[in-house]
Amino acid sequence: MEKNRSGKIKTSVWDKVFVVCNTLFMIAFVVITLYPVLNTLAISLNDGTDALRGGIYLWPRKWTFKNYVTVLQKDNLITGAYITVARTIIGTLLALVANAILAFIVSRKNFIFKRPLSLFWVITMYVNGGMIPTFLLYRNLHLTNSFWVYVVPGMVSAFNMLVIRTYMAGIPDSLEESAQLDGAGYMTIFVKIISPLCKPVYATVALFVAVGQWNSWFDAMLYNRMSSNLTTLQYELMKLLSSVTNQGTSAEAMKNAAGTVTPTSVRAAATVLTMLPIICLYPFLQRYFVTGLTIGGVKE
Repeated sequence: MEKNRSGKIKTSVWDKVFVVCNTLFMIAFVVITLYPVLNTLAISLNDGTDALRGGIYLWPRKWTFKNYVTVLQKDNLITGAYITVARTIIGTLLALVANAILAFIVSRKNFIFKRPLSLFWVITMYVNGGMIPTFLLYRNLHLTNSFWVYVVPGMVSAFNMLVIRTYMAGIPDSLEESAQLDGAGYMTIFVKIISPLCKPVYATVALFVAVGQWNSWFDAMLYNRMSSNLTTLQYELMKLLSSVTNQGTSAEAMKNAAGTVTPTSVRAAATVLTMLPIICLYPFLQRYFVTGLTIGGVKE
């Protein structure tokens, strides 16, 4: 780009070609990204038997809400929804507080054990005791058949803690030193100085934890399988998807039972219900998410 005599920026032909190609590429990328979601939504809102004919892309051919009615009428689905919402909110808050406190401690330059502890947490990212020892440990801690098995094991994450620690390490030391000169203790510094500056990375970690808590179903099957009052939404939807795709459930049998419902349409409706809350939450955290992930991921 060059400036002409009037001071305006002169755009060359190659700059225009680049802008056009870049715009076309981004449009194609958005279409490729959104098409599977919109196609699943269209199938979930379409008549089940009609969907078997194919040809549904972005718009339903025969509108119906029976697919969602079939999913929402499943036993224990409301209970699972309550437990999932509770574990997502409580688990995210406790994990954020725990990781933030640990990151603050390890990020202090005068903390003599910060390197050994950081190395210890990094090792836990690659090595674990295995499924059976973990199950026995949770059972001995009386976490099985309990709501807290969804929350306590995920409170501390080495990855999330290191991301927050790296972000905190980039905050100027002069802020902490000036606060200490005014008589502030470490708790005051953490709450009133460090935490307000860490909102972007907090939002990033909160989104990571919330998505993991919302989508988790394996822990419900492994630790609370016999407790129907502790089931989760994802576990109930998983069982629903398994029941509509097994060999004993044909499309004709589901059509007779639910009117116009097939395994394909029920699967699409369950998928939409699963991802809808996270899609609604993400736009509010997007600007914090991008900033926190970019800055928090830089290591010196």
